[in-house]
Amino acid sequence: MRLTETFLLAAACMMAACCTNPENNDKNQDEGLEKDKDVVAYVSSANASNLFKKSTFSFVETPLSSTNHIKFSDVPQAKTVEGFGLAVTTATAYNLLRMSQEDRTAFLTEMFSKEKVGSSLIRVSIGASDFCTKDEYTWCDTPGLENFAVHQEDRDLLFPVLREIYAINPDVKIIGSPWSCPRWMKCKMPNGNDWDANNFNIKVGVEVDNNSWTGGRLKPSCYGDYAQYFVKWIQTMQAEGFKIHAITMQNEPLNPGNSMSMVMPWQDQKEFIKILGPALAEAGLSDVKILLYDHNYNYDDKPKQDNYPLNIYADEQACKWAAGSAWHNYGGHVSELDNIQSANPEKDIYFTEASIGEWNYDFSKCLLNDFADIFLGTLSRGGKGVTLWNMMLDDKKGPYSPHDGSCKTCFGGVTIDSSNYKSIRKNSHWYNVAHASAVVKPGARMMEVSGYKAPSGVELLMFRNPDKSIGTLVCNRSDSDQLLVFSGEGYYVNTRVPARSIASLLWTE
Repeated sequence: MRLTETFLLAAACMMAACCTNPENNDKNQDEGLEKDKDVVAYVSSANASNLFKKSTFSFVETPLSSTNHIKFSDVPQAKTVEGFGLAVTTATAYNLLRMSQEDRTAFLTEMFSKEKVGSSLIRVSIGASDFCTKDEYTWCDTPGLENFAVHQEDRDLLFPVLREIYAINPDVKIIGSPWSCPRWMKCKMPNGNDWDANNFNIKVGVEVDNNSWTGGRLKPSCYGDYAQYFVKWIQTMQAEGFKIHAITMQNEPLNPGNSMSMVMPWQDQKEFIKILGPALAEAGLSDVKILLYDHNYNYDDKPKQDNYPLNIYADEQACKWAAGSAWHNYGGHVSELDNIQSANPEKDIYFTEASIGEWNYDFSKCLLNDFADIFLGTLSRGGKGVTLWNMMLDDKKGPYSPHDGSCKTCFGGVTIDSSNYKSIRKNSHWYNVAHASAVVKPGARMMEVSGYKAPSGVELLMFRNPDKSIGTLVCNRSDSDQLLVFSGEGYYVNTRVPARSIASLLWTE
């Protein structure tokens, strides 16, 4: 029998401020909660009065409002969601491994346990990224694939952390992205690193070695070797027990300026995937998705690179190996995904990187805007998942590559105090991931919502999880509290989302 109680008590519970200290106000959130209630809700407010504040309340038989009820129904053909998470770079692993075992286990358990936040999707770099602890590297820096081997930095830092994550949640999935191929596989751009949209052709026999971690392009003569490099990386990771869900062929392929980078215009990806796809299939790795692009909505304003993934889909031979595309938000707007989704609705969409840092960080704005634009924006367009950038950086914004082009002003999802490797401040991206992961589970399908005209500044999405529970994500960017009435079969969920807050709700009918 469903419990019935007044809405005022539930609303008061949801709107109660936990504390004003952003470092501590989501601790012990289960204390005092009634376990037999129908709905679990989490609220985080831009003013930090609530931060992942958990409350529970019951269904009601009478709605608080007689109009504008939110009705919802299943959409069996909707794509399944894979999950949400933060990148585990070797910089993140370095910081985690300097915590005490007890503190690290507590942090990772909260992040990945299915009974807690339940993050289920992470991104790792294939080789180094600009958030490595020493020099750049790949797993084959000496010419010849016979020299392929796990690099010591990944063996010492990444692998131990991944093992602890998988011990907590063995179903976590990984998206892998390279920042560069091995240097011996790179050749110079026709005009150095200057972008020449009219000269993309590199002919075997006239390749000029790049010998730099920055810029350059993949030698056509090395397409086969690089495909086998991916095969060996995936096989090694999976032999270690780490599930590779997807790979991209190049992080930020239109950016030649990162400290570790490689230019890969769509013309190159179109040809390379024709080698990479069959190589994965021959190795029995067809279940690993190949995602195109992995860069900004605005194609970095590079000439003749608009519609990057669509240009590859237009090639029948290349298209069959591409599972979908991956996106960043450092330029352009999420509405570009409307173009991508409408042109090829059968292809997957993932959001794979966004960062916060000195150039953009305002907790209030980032909490709301990133949740609306990245999470709701991607999911509403059939997106399969979201990964954000570094899970953990220290109070010096590192460690990071000391070389030009690396980000020396980035913040992690959390910031750890390097004086004790104990005190942690959770930043907006941690809360964004937590809200989505806590109620939208792997395998969820987006539901159809009707009967509700959202006020200006309010967005919501609803999902049916594999266990039949319903997960709801709400972003209220307006300056007033918003009453929401969800109309189920024989019950109502009345809830009030505070002004300038994000909320997530979970219930089983």
